[in-house]
Amino acid sequence: MHPADWDSVAKIYAEGIATGYATFEKSIPAFQTWDKAHLPSCRWVAVENDSILGWAALSSASSLCVYGGVAEVSIYVGTAYTGKVLGTLPMHSLIASSENEGSWTLQSGIFPENQGSIALHRKAGFRYIGIRKKIGQLEGIWKDDLLFERRSKIVGT
Repeated sequence: MHPADWDSVAKIYAEGIATGYATFEKSIPAFQTWDKAHLPSCRWVAVENDSILGWAALSSASSLCVYGGVAEVSIYVGTAYTGKVLGTLPMHSLIASSENEGSWTLQSGIFPENQGSIALHRKAGFRYIGIRKKIGQLEGIWKDDLLFERRSKIVGT
């Protein structure tokens, strides 16, 4: 992913926000804000015929140094391409690049309604570790958050 990809990435992000089950975010941040919140080396786009169809990126799970190898996954697929296994490529690229950067654990918080994301994470080797009941509100509705993690088999073993 490059800064020039932001318009396409933001459009897909907006589609995710509109579903009501992809994120607690309510609006698209400016690129500079998004850029500061995500690791610079672990960003991927899925491209076909020069069109970005999906994207994946990592953010730090914590500012504490002991969690330096733990990152949070963001992965979005354009609504026209959901259910077509499109997320697999950016997810595998994200996993590989995270291990190259020394990450030993990737984690994701997924709304229970987001069955496509749950299936993608399970297929990529993430395991369900628990639920945070009513962890936050979206449009006045309390939402649960399912926690998934993937431990590297080559980093931190």
